[in-house]
Amino acid sequence: MIRTLAIGNYRSLLDLKVPFGRLNVITGENASGKSNLYKALRLLSETAQGGVINSLAREGGLESTFWAGPETISRKMRDGSVPVQGGPKQKVTRLRLGFAGDDFSYSISLGLPPPPGPGAEPSAFSLDPEIKRECIWAGDYYRPASLLIDRSGPVIKAREGRSWDVIDQHAQSFESIFSQPADPEGAPEIVALREEIRGWRFYDHFRSDFEAPARLPQLGTRTPVLHHDGRDLAAALQTIIEIGDVDALDAAISDAFPGAVLSITVQDDGRFAINLHQEGLLRPLSGSELSDGTLRYLLWVAALLTPRPPPLMVLNEPETSLHPDLLPALARLIIRASQNTQVWVVSHASRLIASLESDENCTSLRLEKELGQSCIVDQGLLDEPAWIWPDQSK
Repeated sequence: MIRTLAIGNYRSLLDLKVPFGRLNVITGENASGKSNLYKALRLLSETAQGGVINSLAREGGLESTFWAGPETISRKMRDGSVPVQGGPKQKVTRLRLGFAGDDFSYSISLGLPPPPGPGAEPSAFSLDPEIKRECIWAGDYYRPASLLIDRSGPVIKAREGRSWDVIDQHAQSFESIFSQPADPEGAPEIVALREEIRGWRFYDHFRSDFEAPARLPQLGTRTPVLHHDGRDLAAALQTIIEIGDVDALDAAISDAFPGAVLSITVQDDGRFAINLHQEGLLRPLSGSELSDGTLRYLLWVAALLTPRPPPLMVLNEPETSLHPDLLPALARLIIRASQNTQVWVVSHASRLIASLESDENCTSLRLEKELGQSCIVDQGLLDEPAWIWPDQSK
């Protein structure tokens, strides 16, 4: 389980250390930094997918993601004694992302490439970010003695007893250590973390418009993991019925729609279709007839009752299009899912938040902005999770 998420110099997240529990709820006013926190976690997940550089490019490039305020915010700036002002930078500018886990922890540092040397031809990719350093260490707290994998520039080293083995001297600056061929015997930490991060699931946009694929009959195959856009909803629900927890599925439907029964029909051409039998109606409603809220609830049911729970599931504003009366049922579904996987929820809905916070295992964090910097409300220096970045000069 992830214990701490650390972010440095990313948009409004100048220096944020977020404690993680089994069930986590992130709240805050508009523009408090919730979306930046969500994006930072997605960006961290892209390291294991080989897409972190492309993801930064889609955000407008590395420079546009850097914290736009002063390098440090002094106490006098905070109390208004002096205006907010910058000065000569004392540190190299880096975007830093990392997390601490039960077994292994990881950090990555990204920066701009140095200017070409005398006589060198400038590259057309001179604005591409470079991975300056990556580290994997044992346990949830960094110490030089706990470091297991150390990538500095193009050189990747793995600890071997009291010494280091160089496993690559020419790593590309735009590729993470997770993109390199990994030896499961010589560097098992890379393999283990790569597979863990690749297992993270993000759900932040389910289509529910009239032409949404989830409404229409689709060719179905066994689907233990719902696609992030919900296109294979009927197949995912049928998979739960056959190899998942069908009692939990029935209970989730009954909890939200008393007296309703869900079924999946397989048409002659192999297409799967949703049918929701509601109390008082003489025929079931097809996917095309369901309201946006009902369809979205079914999508959350399919995602959260997955027969293949991931290490981490991140839900961004799951209350979208749901009637307030459905939110307690959704909260109970999320709480149940958190028994099998770590869950992170970003939400504005007070009723959903209150229902989730009623669970004793819920870690609730509220973000606020102070002089443009996102902070966790009531988190003092002694409340922050223990976290040290590897040598920040690299």
